[in-house]
Amino acid sequence: MKTILVPVGSSKNAQSHLQYAVDFAKAIGAKVYVVQIYNVYTKAGTMIKIDPILEAESKSFLESHVASIDTKGVEVIIRTFKGKLIDTLEKVCDVLQVDLLVLEPRTNSIKEEVYLGKTSGKIIKQTQIPALIVPEGYVFKPFSKLLLAVKSAIIKKENVLYPLKSIKAQFEASIALLLVKTPHHKEEDFDVNEALQSIISDTKRVDSPTTFMAFLEHYKENNPDLLCVVRRKRGFFKKLWEKNTILKKDFHSTKIPVLVLSGLK
Repeated sequence: MKTILVPVGSSKNAQSHLQYAVDFAKAIGAKVYVVQIYNVYTKAGTMIKIDPILEAESKSFLESHVASIDTKGVEVIIRTFKGKLIDTLEKVCDVLQVDLLVLEPRTNSIKEEVYLGKTSGKIIKQTQIPALIVPEGYVFKPFSKLLLAVKSAIIKKENVLYPLKSIKAQFEASIALLLVKTPHHKEEDFDVNEALQSIISDTKRVDSPTTFMAFLEHYKENNPDLLCVVRRKRGFFKKLWEKNTILKKDFHSTKIPVLVLSGLK
């Protein structure tokens, strides 16, 4: 992975989060784009052209934000964009050839009981860009044990495993595969192809109503320092498909980063 993008909001954790992203980028030899996306809503009777003002304020904020951390020699580039969050983010990631988003669980200072806030939830829910969700206040350390939890190992998309392979190679990490047999299981769901099999150290098959419940049950025995899941319409973050926020009480893994791959199919 060569290019990381960090969307910036107004949370109290923003400085710590950016430091994590830079430390991670340093470890893998990547550059970092620090981005803020704003939208303009016109008001009847307004004579002031507000776009340049918002752009200048956003740029100044990002410059100050980057200056507040130790960049450690990593190339850090700031950018501001106007537009709708998801559409703009997807276009930006395509143009800049972004390999990974590094997300805060909560980009704004909202209720403490919330794990994923509305903005981060929207990004995970509505895009197919690989993303790393980093717990608040988490300090970067090399990954050694990864847990990949899926209910179907069928892979149809090209390069979908790229972020996972990159992390494994960079940190010489082991990857445990948790195959979850749910009520709608098909036999072919557990056909692990060569690309996936080549990076897996251990495989376990379990029965469970959902991938999420299987993860909670087997999390402690694996003791991973990175959880990896894939996007599915009714997949791991099931509650995200009902609303754009998820509470900490509904997701017990708030202490380790979560790598979210694009859908395998």
